[in-house]
Amino acid sequence: MVTPKAELDMRIAKFQRELAAAGIDGAVLMQNSDLFYYTGTVQNSQLYMPAAGNPVLAVRKSYPRACQESPLTNIASMKSAREFPAIIKSYGFCPGKQIGLELDVLPVNKMFELQRLWPGCQFVDVSPIIKKLRMIKSDYEVKHIRETLRVMDIAFREVPVLVQEGMQENELFGLITAALRRAGIVESSRMRAFNQDFLLGTVSCGSSAACSSGVDGSVGGAGLNPAYPAGPSYKPILRNEVIYVDLTPVGNGYTGDQTRIYCIGELSPKMVKAYQDALLINEQLLKLLKPGVLAEDAYYLGVKLAAEMGYQDNFLGYRDDQVRFIGHGVGLDCDELPVFAPGVKTPMQTGMTFALEPKLVFPEGAIGTESTYVMTDSGPEC
Repeated sequence: MVTPKAELDMRIAKFQRELAAAGIDGAVLMQNSDLFYYTGTVQNSQLYMPAAGNPVLAVRKSYPRACQESPLTNIASMKSAREFPAIIKSYGFCPGKQIGLELDVLPVNKMFELQRLWPGCQFVDVSPIIKKLRMIKSDYEVKHIRETLRVMDIAFREVPVLVQEGMQENELFGLITAALRRAGIVESSRMRAFNQDFLLGTVSCGSSAACSSGVDGSVGGAGLNPAYPAGPSYKPILRNEVIYVDLTPVGNGYTGDQTRIYCIGELSPKMVKAYQDALLINEQLLKLLKPGVLAEDAYYLGVKLAAEMGYQDNFLGYRDDQVRFIGHGVGLDCDELPVFAPGVKTPMQTGMTFALEPKLVFPEGAIGTESTYVMTDSGPEC
């Protein structure tokens, strides 16, 4: 599906206003989700975004596909990155004194390459501007996130049919992935954070959900091997254990993030109560969050409620592996703003899309809830 030109024009205009206000002459964007956000295509390319005028997309491969997918006016073929300055100049642009880069994600050698091409320019970080603008979703974006979540719900409803006692976590994960792929969902989630490789989510049964992981989340999963130490493992799914299913699929570029809980047999009274308590915490978070409320307030409320319930060692991870956030923005990336974490004083705004995830982790398993919401004038809508 081609992104409407009016949608891209709106995004470009907002970015250009921010560039002009900051005194930045233009920006060069290379990160895939940023390229898609401003061009509608993800090819091997570089985008020059002037503070005024039509942006220029220079494409190494595939130029025909970029022309087919993107409604931008200025799309040029580029054999080598060395041609980039000349291409920009051919459209009437001079780089100026300050050029913005995505310094939160751009490899250093790419910045050095641009410094050699434009030795007189000063390079500044425009990633805070981009992330701030992408934080507020248009109706068009919310529609695509809703569609992703609609398909995800279908996959969640298939789990009780697919799961069998003794089946490995990885086998169930594969069956869920197949169901999502048949429905047009991509199973590779984008994460902006450095080295946070992430593939769709995890299925973690019983103790494997408490396995330590470098993934920045309450539950990462044991994974299949040390090279990819997260996600589902070879552990068999046993009766009376928590089956924890966390999915972050992508539909037409947009991510949804939800966690649902299953069990073959019956959960222990301890785990049933923990689940009910997690739902109660989530309910209180939703009552708190309104436009103007600070993102950190949700984190502090969740931690306070969990402590009062006796879950100091279990909330958002087990003991030393607890994370310091209770939710995060979702969109083209799975880790967008706002982050519901201490020190994040971002006020909630209409149009934010985010996941809330109050979860409890014990040695015998993880349990809780996660759903995706859009902030409306009156509060979060699931």
